[in-house]
Amino acid sequence: MISSKCHSQLSKDYYKNSCPDVESIVRTAVDRKMQQTFVTAPATLRLFFHDCFVRGCDASVILFSWNNTAEKDNSDNLSLAGDGFDTVIKAKEAVESVPGCRQKVSCADILALATREVVRLTGGPFYEVELGRRDGRISTKASVRHKLPHPEFGINRLKSMFASHGLSLIDLVALSGAHTIGFAHCSIVFKRVYSFKSKTRIDPTLNLQYANELKRQCPQNVNPTLVVDMDPTSPLKFNNEYYKNLQQGKGLFTSDQSLFTDKKARVIVNLFASNNTAFEKAFVAAITRLGRIGVKTGNQGEIRRNCALVN
Repeated sequence: MISSKCHSQLSKDYYKNSCPDVESIVRTAVDRKMQQTFVTAPATLRLFFHDCFVRGCDASVILFSWNNTAEKDNSDNLSLAGDGFDTVIKAKEAVESVPGCRQKVSCADILALATREVVRLTGGPFYEVELGRRDGRISTKASVRHKLPHPEFGINRLKSMFASHGLSLIDLVALSGAHTIGFAHCSIVFKRVYSFKSKTRIDPTLNLQYANELKRQCPQNVNPTLVVDMDPTSPLKFNNEYYKNLQQGKGLFTSDQSLFTDKKARVIVNLFASNNTAFEKAFVAAITRLGRIGVKTGNQGEIRRNCALVN
């Protein structure tokens, strides 16, 4: 799915007449949610990515189904933290509570705005968000199949997956930088530290000291739902430490470290590691392109009253 041409109908001042204060309303709601739990930030950022990569940026990932057949019920989405969903739902409620804004602002746009806010609140760049998306009415478990990157993917598979959405290698490396905040479950890293291609081998691309630290945090027979920080250096701060970690063999996922083992991607990693401004500029460009994927505009889709349910 290459970015749809509907994105040309998006604009940064889309709600200037219908709901002029939408950005500040969403900002206040996200600020409040962040004060309750830091998980809000990585959860919302990941939710936006998972939404856009499956059916386009239409908030279909938020839809609930009584018989567990929606996107969010697919095994690839079961690890999405509830705080991401809750952030969008709370922000939508805040928007709907303003009389002039009722049923004017889509959940898809609220998710895009909330994503910008969590990036800003964790120390990342502030950027303008293109708006005007409509909400999708369809959300199926099956539609997620083969659409999302997995932690064990190598660089070639990642490149082709991103290219299918019109995203470049620079976009891939920049968006991977979102792993500068958040955490992952121990079950995902077990294979790299305990049984990489044999019963006792550690993944050779892993820094040995870091591998031992991961073993300490994730003992072999431990509850697999235990978590480790994605960025061992500054897990609560949106910055370029993620790239410095890759230079040292401290990428938590195979998909992370593969960015440094590939020659072309490594050049970009080195640039971002040495220049936080270059990373931020590339990230803003990439997340803006991400936000254009498969968008519905005009008469397509709807504006949901409740983000979890179709009207």
